[in-house]
Amino acid sequence: MARNFHRKRQSAPISELNVTNLIDLGFTLLIIFMIATPLINQEQTIPVDLPFEQRSEQVQPDPDTQFESITIRADGSIALSGEVVLLANLGAALEPFANMAKLPVFRIRMDADSTAQQFVGVMDALKSKHLTRITFDTQVSAP
Repeated sequence: MARNFHRKRQSAPISELNVTNLIDLGFTLLIIFMIATPLINQEQTIPVDLPFEQRSEQVQPDPDTQFESITIRADGSIALSGEVVLLANLGAALEPFANMAKLPVFRIRMDADSTAQQFVGVMDALKSKHLTRITFDTQVSAP
């Protein structure tokens, strides 16, 4: 007498969920955010008291636009992308940006107590290198 060792096929659904791929994705996103967060907050490490403006509709920039920050503090110090630069040397520090194929947008972060002369000095340095893509950071005043 021959025995049949074949089992009947069961058509029951698999009730287990493979979460290994989801865990890998979660860790990958965590690593990306851990690397990107310090880069985003880097320009805001120099404390300045920004001037106020009235609330208005904002135009969203092109996602491919490169932004560089110039911070003018009340004590007269100037920082280009977080590095302190003397006003006399600002033109030389802007030279690499002037030679780029696509010119960056310069975000001017000026302390409300800084002088107009400091602002004009920065604008002269930008104008001498033909860097005309400029935006100003401000605070929105309370309604």
